[in-house]
Amino acid sequence: MKAEAPHRPWSPRPWAAPIAAAAAVRLALLVFALARGGSAALSRPDTHSYLDPGRNLLLHGAFAVNGLPQILRTPGYPLFLALATLVGPIAASLAQILLSALSVLLVGRLAFRVFANRRVARAAAWIFAFEPLSVLYSILLLPETLFLFLFLVSLDRLAAFLRTQNLRALAFAGVSLAAATFVRPLTCYLPLALAVGLFVSLIRIPTLRWNAPAIFLLCVLPFLAAWQLRNWVQTGFAGFSAIPTHNLYFFTAADVAARIQRQPLAEVQNQLGYGTDQQFRERHPEATAWSQSQRLNSMRAESLRILRAHPGTFLRAYAAGILRTAFNPGAAILLDLANMPIEDDAFARERDQGPLPAALALAGRQPLQAAVAVTLAIVLMALYIFAACGVLRGAAPRSCLCLLLGASLYLLAVSGGAAGIARLRLPIMPAVCVLAAAGLPRNRSAP
Repeated sequence: MKAEAPHRPWSPRPWAAPIAAAAAVRLALLVFALARGGSAALSRPDTHSYLDPGRNLLLHGAFAVNGLPQILRTPGYPLFLALATLVGPIAASLAQILLSALSVLLVGRLAFRVFANRRVARAAAWIFAFEPLSVLYSILLLPETLFLFLFLVSLDRLAAFLRTQNLRALAFAGVSLAAATFVRPLTCYLPLALAVGLFVSLIRIPTLRWNAPAIFLLCVLPFLAAWQLRNWVQTGFAGFSAIPTHNLYFFTAADVAARIQRQPLAEVQNQLGYGTDQQFRERHPEATAWSQSQRLNSMRAESLRILRAHPGTFLRAYAAGILRTAFNPGAAILLDLANMPIEDDAFARERDQGPLPAALALAGRQPLQAAVAVTLAIVLMALYIFAACGVLRGAAPRSCLCLLLGASLYLLAVSGGAAGIARLRLPIMPAVCVLAAAGLPRNRSAP
C-alpha cells in the first residue's frame, strides 16, 4: 500500500463510521448508568470541587469558593462544567460525549500525521473508539475528556509542524497546550520539555532551531504566567495550581509515612487532615490563622522533610504508583457505574501484599470484580504489545515517534506515587492506540 503525503488535505468522511460508533457506545453507557443510578451516577467525589468555583466564576465573576480565591483547581473545566450544567448534568455528559467522539477523529489525524498511512489512521480511530478508559470517563463529570480533546489538538498540530515546518501549526499547538493545562495542570512543565525536543529535532535547520522553540513557548508561557500572577496577587501563592502540593502532602508523603510506620494509607491521611478544610484545621490547630499560601508552604516543607528522610522508600512508592497508573485496568469505575460490589481496600492490599497475591485474594473474595479487571487487563496488554510492535516497525519519522513516546513518558512520570490511578492513564492512550494501529499485523507490512 502506497504511503500518502502527510500534508494532503484531510477529509473526515472516511472516519464517519468510527466516530459514529464511538458516539453510540458512549451514549449506550450513559443510558446504562442513568438506568442503574440516575444522574447522581455521573458525579464523582471531585465533581463539586470543579462545579462550585465554576459557578461562582460564571455568576459572580470570581473564581472562588467560600469567599476565598480558588487555587486548587484551574478555571478550564470548572467553567466548562458550569456552562454545561446550566441545562443539567446529563447535558454536561452529552457535551463530553461529543468531545470524546471528536477525539476519535483527532486520533485518526494524529496517526496519519505520524505514519502517513490512511490504513493506520483508520485503525487507530477504530481502536480509540472502543478504548475502555476513554469510553468510561466520557460520561463522568470530571476534566479528563475535555483535557484529552485539547491535548490531542496540540499533539496533532505539533506532528503537523514536524512534518511540514508550518509555524502557524506550531503556534496553534502552543495555544492548545496552554488551554489543556488550564483544564488540568498535569502538563504545566511539558512545554519546556517539548521546546527542548523541538530544538534537538531542528538542530540542523538554523532558521528554525531557535525560532520554533521560542514561538512555541511564547504561545504557552504567557497564559500560564498570567494565572500564576493572579494566584500570587490574590493569595501569595506563586504556583500555577496548588494541586501538586496537595497531592505531595496527602498522597506521596502520606504513602511514604504509612510504609515507614506500617499503617494503612487512609489512617495516615486522616492524621494529616485529609478531606475538608475543617478536618485539616482539627488536625493542625495552628493553621487556623494561616493564609492559603502559609498553609501550602507548610505542607510542602513537611512533605519534603519526609521524602528526604526516606529517599529509598519514596522512590519505591513512586515507581509503584507509575506502574499502577500504567497497568490498572480501571475495572472499579465500570463496576461502580453498574452499581456492582467493589472492594474499596484493594489498593491497600496491593500495596501491602504485592500485586499478584492481592489479585489472587481478590479473585476469591470478589470474582465479578476480578473477572472484569482481567478482561480489561487483557485488552490493555494487547494494546501495549501491538504498540511496541508499532514502535519497532520504524515507519514514522523519529521526531514524530519521540513526540508520542516523550509526551507519554512525561505524563506517566508525573502520575506516580499513591495518587497514581487508572484515571491518570487516559492521556497516554491515544498514543498507545496510534502505535498499536501501526503494529497490527495487517498494517505492519504496509509501506
